[in-house]
Amino acid sequence: MVPIFFVLQRKTSFPLVFHSICTIFEFLSKILTFEKTQINLVFSSLIRIFAVMNQFKRFFVWLSRIHRCRGFGIQSPTDYSFVRYVINEHWPYYGYEQLEGNDWLTNKLGRLYFRLANWRQPTMMLVDDYQRYLQAGCNKTTFAPIINKVELARVTIDDKDGWEVLLSKCDNQSVIVVEGLWRNWERWHEIEADERTAITFDLYYCGIVFFDKTRYKHNYKINF
Repeated sequence: MVPIFFVLQRKTSFPLVFHSICTIFEFLSKILTFEKTQINLVFSSLIRIFAVMNQFKRFFVWLSRIHRCRGFGIQSPTDYSFVRYVINEHWPYYGYEQLEGNDWLTNKLGRLYFRLANWRQPTMMLVDDYQRYLQAGCNKTTFAPIINKVELARVTIDDKDGWEVLLSKCDNQSVIVVEGLWRNWERWHEIEADERTAITFDLYYCGIVFFDKTRYKHNYKINF
């Protein structure tokens, strides 16, 4: 059997063979480019679909709590004022424009923490991922890796050890934010039922816990 190289060498000129090879490679390159473009389009479509689904989820969460907007139905003047003028205050604070985060939830929670710090005016807090929001809300706050007393603190819903450490440093004036309720509702209900907590506010994306034992225990669900 005669090798193809010798057949081509005898019957075809080298420039023609080179041109044919280049044509084949160009064709393959176009196919690969087309496939890459299609893959990119698929990923872009999936991202848009997830974004739309996330917007629908946020809308349904809001709709399911629409009757709990802006303190409606809250009998306690203190709790009503807290919900109306801290949790759901829509007035554009001076520091918002300089505190934009990378996504809507970071912005939403960061602005809440800004208002909480502005309301609570803590002198010392633990170092926190949302520190720039908290510091903007209260310039006098000092941040440290260890604190002796909780004035205002944040912990994630799954961090049970962190919760217990903070709880041991709480008094009647302490406030703890528990972030990520939707990830572990069972754990949040345990916190609500805990005899050491007094007033709790379920905001879906986070919870706010008060420890003033001079008040009757109450658990609120708020449209945030």
